Amino acid sequence: MRFVTTNKKNVNDRPNGNILDRKDGGIQPILISHHADEVRRIERGYGSAERPQDYLESFREFLLENLNQVPALLVVTQRPRDLTRSQLKEIRLLLDANGYTEKALQVAWQETTNEEIAASIIGFIRQAALGDALLPYSERVERAMRKILASQAWTPPQRRWLERIGKQLKVEVIVDRESFDQGAFRTDGGGFERLNKTFGGQLDEIVTQICEQLWQDVS
Repeated sequence: MRFVTTNKKNVNDRPNGNILDRKDGGIQPILISHHADEVRRIERGYGSAERPQDYLESFREFLLENLNQVPALLVVTQRPRDLTRSQLKEIRLLLDANGYTEKALQVAWQETTNEEIAASIIGFIRQAALGDALLPYSERVERAMRKILASQAWTPPQRRWLERIGKQLKVEVIVDRESFDQGAFRTDGGGFERLNKTFGGQLDEIVTQICEQLWQDVS
């Protein structure tokens, strides 16, 4: 983002104005004004793209050019339920290095469509590469958890842990075995092995179902 400012009155506008400071023996004058700057307009930069829609299009082209070169991108577009923490990190680093951050994409989308959508980087990838509907990430999690909770008659302890898994998904994007052996899952639930028993040995399968529902296209 670039702030374009101007002085209400420039030192050169004064008939008898003098240059107040000089540099390198007077070769390069430095103009100093005591008038307050005034913001006239704000320009948002998109790297080599001038317009937000151009930025989104360049993002789409970048993805299509690199899908077959970056296995993690293929996982996002073909098997998002299998995406690992390390693959998500790899994708974020790759896109950040090329100027495509989650926040920048959100802003460009808003300025192009007038829709403010707090979508995740995975959502933007799938929208650009596959045409999936773009939804706020928290809404995707809530939709997925509603379907899972309604899919069968869960016991009260199972429902409580499913709700906690939903909350964790909103924070971490990926919930896997490593997640269940950390934090509250470990201290309150006893880690993966104990939680797996709570779910009748089906915890892995349930998490996979949640991830499938999470990235199911709703267009």
